[in-house]
Amino acid sequence: MPVKQTVIVLTWVAHISIFSFHSAIGNEINETILFDGKSLKNWSITDYAGRGEVSLDGNGSVRLEFGVALTGIHWVGHELPRNNYEIRWEAKKEMGSDFFGSLTFPFLRNHATLILGGWGGALVGISCVDGFDASENETATAHRFHSNRWYACRLLVNTEHFRFWVDEEKLIDCKVKDRAITMRSGEIELSAPLGFSTYDTTGIIRNVALLNYKE
Repeated sequence: MPVKQTVIVLTWVAHISIFSFHSAIGNEINETILFDGKSLKNWSITDYAGRGEVSLDGNGSVRLEFGVALTGIHWVGHELPRNNYEIRWEAKKEMGSDFFGSLTFPFLRNHATLILGGWGGALVGISCVDGFDASENETATAHRFHSNRWYACRLLVNTEHFRFWVDEEKLIDCKVKDRAITMRSGEIELSAPLGFSTYDTTGIIRNVALLNYKE
């Protein structure tokens, strides 16, 4: 094949690939800061029984203190997208041995919860997929989390996949099309539509942002 034709073909293929990528995630990205570290505006302390103290630390973060089981905050602001979006946040475990920055998030007509450092401190997974919780479905994986260290978290939600990264390492890539996505029953349901929770652990959250991929 002549060189000119090769260049034309490669350019066309690259154009198609880029077009497909933008079609999958949307053509326009709108970013919204959900938590600016200055106040809990648009957030409410979740009414978990036995919850620990929730407070701003003066350094741009919210502290979810060790309680009896769950402690958390949830979103009470404007309506959130239910598909084709990304949530970014940073989380740090100060003390405890269970999840320290888990995120409940909306998906179509339901919700699910991303578990961060659960079941003894290492489990990462999503509850629930086809009725199975984070420790029992294909999203379950182990990751070592150290105390007093910040972790950058990123969750991508669309009709095809849930994808999750910690410090740019992809830990979850789960196909969700035509599957049952629900929350685990119990108090955690109070964290909908979007909420951060800890379990028998003090966790600190900061820099929460929403990226909405619009068609």
